[in-house]
Amino acid sequence: MCSLERFKIDLKALTTEETTLEWSVDDGFFKALEQTEVESGALHVSLSIRKASGFFELHFHAVGTVSIMCDRCLDLMEQPIETDYQTVVKLGSTNSEEDDAIMVDEEEGMLDTSWLIYELIALAIPIQHVHAPGKCNPAMTKALEELSADRSGNEESNQPIDPRWEKLMNLKLNC
Repeated sequence: MCSLERFKIDLKALTTEETTLEWSVDDGFFKALEQTEVESGALHVSLSIRKASGFFELHFHAVGTVSIMCDRCLDLMEQPIETDYQTVVKLGSTNSEEDDAIMVDEEEGMLDTSWLIYELIALAIPIQHVHAPGKCNPAMTKALEELSADRSGNEESNQPIDPRWEKLMNLKLNC
């Protein structure tokens, strides 16, 4: 099991103007977050923190692959991911998110980046994810083709048309 403690950053302890952190994110990270959309993967995440007057600029970069289900055959597939995300963190009276800024309690000064990293990865997954042509599970592809043929088969064309629809179709053709 992955400990998410390593993704917590003490913003008050940052002494340099620019800090870079790097993590390897694997299956343990996704299991620790207990999310269902992405359950496994191997990514490299880097975070550049620029300390400014009164706020911190965070720039995330993630590259690697995640395992997700193919929309067509439901087998797992490797989806390459490369994405960036920028946000601003300010120290304030409470923890909150407003617009593009994250407020962190000034007394605590701790920012948990694990959820930000997960969202960065999950939002980089395309809406439609399917295997490359010819890579889907052959048994599932065959079953899908058979079911598609049954739904749009010629059976409907052999059945007589309801007389009411036939009259409407004749009106349409005569116009």
